[in-house]
Amino acid sequence: MAACGTLLTAYHGHCERVASVAWSPDGTRIVSGSWDKTVHLWDASTGKHILTYRGHSDRVNSVAWSPDGTCIASGSRDATVHLWEVASGRTLITYQGHTNRVTTVAWAPDGTCLVSGSWDGTVQLWDAAAGKHIRTYSYHCDAVTSVGWSPDGTRIASGSEDCTVQVWERATGRPIALYSGHDSLVTALAWSPDGTRIATGSRGRTVQLWYAATGQHLSTYHGHEWSVNALSWSPDGQYIASGGDDRIVHIWEAQTGKLIFIYRGHATSLWNFVEAVAWSPNGTRIVSGNEDWTAHVWTAFSNPPHLTP
Repeated sequence: MAACGTLLTAYHGHCERVASVAWSPDGTRIVSGSWDKTVHLWDASTGKHILTYRGHSDRVNSVAWSPDGTCIASGSRDATVHLWEVASGRTLITYQGHTNRVTTVAWAPDGTCLVSGSWDGTVQLWDAAAGKHIRTYSYHCDAVTSVGWSPDGTRIASGSEDCTVQVWERATGRPIALYSGHDSLVTALAWSPDGTRIATGSRGRTVQLWYAATGQHLSTYHGHEWSVNALSWSPDGQYIASGGDDRIVHIWEAQTGKLIFIYRGHATSLWNFVEAVAWSPNGTRIVSGNEDWTAHVWTAFSNPPHLTP
């Protein structure tokens, strides 16, 4: 296996910032959403373009694959979420429940519904088959920046510019945990694969880890020089990848918070922020999206190296 951080392929199909990336469930393809208003499907091994999904009238902020791999959801600054048929590129549903830009979208693990967050301050749960609104969570007092499902599908977490993370009960909409450890707006979150912990990133340059059930703080990871924009857990739950405005991706040991690798493969001019990070389903690769209009696929590791000064 190639050394950690080895660039395997780069995708150059977008003509604006790559704001979101996601792997297909089988790890063979990647979907990317961009400020160029498009969603692109491409081969994870070769970087070859497969299909472009067009329909949004403004920037695409978030993309997500359905668990069965047949559909893609995309959230946009145009205040809508589109559901696309992967094979044909056809729009299946356009969800219009939000009143301001959609910043984040995530599929339920069972594939029956989606949750979306917006600048309108709400988190909305809706049916994936019909696009019918199910429930609105409205306890945040500012824009919602990130959402995520617990692996068992019973809880939803949402991060906000109000500097908090809320954990909701899917069935009732009841808030069951509040995390308020950040001193700046929350920009990203990710559940651990076992569902016990949530990692969060903020404009305050830190990654924080806490218990999902109680909101109890576990640790804070310091290393980014600017805002943290994206987070992803390794499938085995041992590591966390974080990308930020400092134009690099950090890999942390989740248990100790030790920084064990830094990926510096993106262009290093001042404004080329890393906007998106996703670990491959088999744990061997990471894809990162950047303001330089590219997405990089690079090797993760099976035996973690120590960071060399």
